[in-house]
Amino acid sequence: MNPIVEEVTARVAARSRPSRTAYLRRVDAAAREARERGPARTALGCANLAHGFAACSPADKLALRGAERPGVAIVSAYNDMLSAHQPYETYPPLLKAAVREAGGVAQFAGGVPAMCDGVTQGRAGMELSLYSREVIAMATAIALSHDMFDASLLLGVCDKIVPGLLIGALHFGHLPALFVPAGPMPSGLPNKVKARARQAFAEGKIGRGEMLDAEAKSYHSPGTCTFYGTANSNQVLMEVMGLHLPGATFVNPGTPLRDALTAAAGRRAVEITAHGPEYAPVGEVVDEKAVVNAAVALLATGGSTNHTMHLVAIAAAAGIELLWDDLAALSRHVPLLTRMYPNGQADVNHFEAAGGMQVLIGDLLDSGLLHEDVLTVAGRGLGRYRSRPSLTEGELVWAEAPSTGTDPDVLRPVADPFSADGGIHMLHGNLGRAVSKVSAVKPEHLVIEAPAKVFDDQAGLLAAFEAGELDGQDFVAVIRYQGPRANGMPELHKLTPPLAVLLDRGMKVALVTDGRMSGASGKVPAAIHLSPEAADGGPIALVRDGDPIRLDSAAGTLELLVPEAELASRTPAGRPLADDEWVGTGRELFTAFRRTAAPPERGAGVFAMSGAETATFGGLPVVRDPAPGPATGPAHAAHAAHAAHATDGTRDVRGSGDGTRDVRDLRDSGDGTRGRRAAEFAEGRA
Repeated sequence: MNPIVEEVTARVAARSRPSRTAYLRRVDAAAREARERGPARTALGCANLAHGFAACSPADKLALRGAERPGVAIVSAYNDMLSAHQPYETYPPLLKAAVREAGGVAQFAGGVPAMCDGVTQGRAGMELSLYSREVIAMATAIALSHDMFDASLLLGVCDKIVPGLLIGALHFGHLPALFVPAGPMPSGLPNKVKARARQAFAEGKIGRGEMLDAEAKSYHSPGTCTFYGTANSNQVLMEVMGLHLPGATFVNPGTPLRDALTAAAGRRAVEITAHGPEYAPVGEVVDEKAVVNAAVALLATGGSTNHTMHLVAIAAAAGIELLWDDLAALSRHVPLLTRMYPNGQADVNHFEAAGGMQVLIGDLLDSGLLHEDVLTVAGRGLGRYRSRPSLTEGELVWAEAPSTGTDPDVLRPVADPFSADGGIHMLHGNLGRAVSKVSAVKPEHLVIEAPAKVFDDQAGLLAAFEAGELDGQDFVAVIRYQGPRANGMPELHKLTPPLAVLLDRGMKVALVTDGRMSGASGKVPAAIHLSPEAADGGPIALVRDGDPIRLDSAAGTLELLVPEAELASRTPAGRPLADDEWVGTGRELFTAFRRTAAPPERGAGVFAMSGAETATFGGLPVVRDPAPGPATGPAHAAHAAHAAHATDGTRDVRGSGDGTRDVRDLRDSGDGTRGRRAAEFAEGRA
C-alpha cells in the first residue's frame, strides 16, 4: 500500500473508533437477530404482515406467508423529469422477476424525491437542493422501516440522491444495499461547443433560441448527463466503494447489457442477505477502507467538489469521521488520471470507451492507492472490479479487462498522470477553510492577488456583469451568505459563463464564496464551501470592496490582506434573508434545516454521527458517546484487525478522551474561528 493512503486510513480509523465501534455493535446485534429469526417479516404480528402483503400477487402472498424467502426492498428516485432517472420507470418489474428467480420476493418499498439541479440552477428551488439529501435519507429510512425486508435495491443517480439513499441505508446497516445505476445518455453536442455557446449567450452574441438549441442537443435523451459532474462522480464512487456490480456504472440505458446488469443486481441482492452464504451488510461494506478508496477515486478523477461534503456525511452515517485534512493529505499524493469535462473535452462515454472503471481501478490497485481487501456486493476483494461485463450468447459474463487504457487524452496510468496531485485542493487562511477544484484551471490562473468585489448573492454579480461594471479590471468576486445556514448553500453555476468571459478577455478573476459550484465548476479559479460561512460568523462577512485577497490554489492558501487590527475593528456587513423573507418555492418548510445545518467541512447536514448520536441536529453534541468497549459479534473481526495498527495516541478530535464530546470541536476548525453555535447552545439560544 502507498504509505500515505495507509497513514490516512489509520488516522481515520483511530479517530472514529468510539463511534464506529458503537455503530458496528448495533449492526452486529441486528445481524445476529436476523440469522436466528429468519426473514425480517417473521417478527411481525399477523395483522402487520397481512397489511404488508395485501396488494401482492397470490404467488408472492404465499411466499411472504412463509419463512424461507428473503424480502427485498426497492427504493427508487424515479421521475420522468430527470433524464438520469427516467429509465427507472421500467426497473421494478425487471427487478421483481429477477429476485423471484433467485428465491426472494421484492416489493416497491418507497419512492424518494429527486430534484434536478440543472433545472433549478439560479432559481429559488436550488436553495432546497442540498437539504434534499437529508429528506432523501429520511425517506429511505421510512421505506425500510416496515421490518419487511432483508436487503435493499437503491435506484438513484444524481447529485444529492445517491448520498441521501446511502445515508438512509446506512442507518439500516445490517441490511445489504445494492445500487442499481441507469447509465449515461449517449454523447450529444461536444462539451467545448456547448461551453462556447454559453459564453456567447452571456455576452449577448447569440439569442435564447440558439442557446436553447445548443443545450437541447447536449441534454437530449434518457440517461445521465454526460459531463463529469456530481451525478457521474456519484457513480464512480459507488463502484469504487463496492456498491455497484462490477462494470455497471457507465453502460448506456436502453441496451441489452444494461437490462442484464439490472436483473443481475436483483439476483445478487438475494444472495447477499443474512440468510445466504455471502452476507454483505452495507454497514460493513462502507468501512474506513472503502471511505478512503472513495476519496482516492474522487481525487484521481478530478470529481465533483460536492463530495467534499457528501463523502463526509456518508462516512458519518457509518460512524466514521472523515475530515477535510484527510482529503488534503491524500490530494497531495494521488495523481490526476482522467480528463473529462469540465476538466477536459471528453465525456463519460469517452472515458468508458478508453477503458473506464476497470482500467482506473486496476491501475490504482496496482499502484497501492486503493485498498483491495474490502467487502463488496460482488464478494470480498476490490480486484473483482477489474472485470468488464458483456453478453455472450445472451448470457451475462464478466472477464478481466485490459490493464491499460486506449486513449491517453482521456485516461492515463499512475506512471504518466495528467498531474502529480489530485484535482481538488483544500485551502486555508485567515478567511477560513475552503475547497478549490484545480483540475480544470490553467496553471497560470492558479494564483491571483486582486481587490475584492463583494456581493451578497449571485444576482448582484450577474447584474454588474450585464451593466459592464466588471470590464477591464482584475478582481476577486466574493459571494457570501450562500452557506447551508444562510440559504441552503445553492450551486452558483450561473456565475461560470460571465467570469469565464472576463477571464478570456485577459482579466485576472477568481471567486471566493461560502456557496457551492458543484461538479460543473470549470476554468475559473475558485475557493468554495468557505467555512465558517458568513451566516455563522465567518470572516467573509468582514470583507469590503477593494480589500486585497490572495488566492493561491497551488499552495493551498486563501488570505485577506488586511491588517489584523483593522479586521478586529470591523463588524459584519450584509446579512442572510430573515425567515419572513426566505419564503416561496417551499423554502419556508426547511427553516429548521437552515438553523441547524453543520458547517460544510462537517458535511453540511443535520444528522449526528452514527454511534455518537445526540439530542439535537447539526452534529452539536449534548450527551455522552456510547461508552467504547470491546468489539463483539461476527461483523467486528475485520474492523478490529484493521484498527489495531493505529497508535493509541492518535487524538480523537471529536471527543475529550473520556467519552464526553467537546462542543467546541464540532464548530471550531482548528484555525481560531469561533464555535458560535456551541456558545449559542450553552446560552440556551440554539
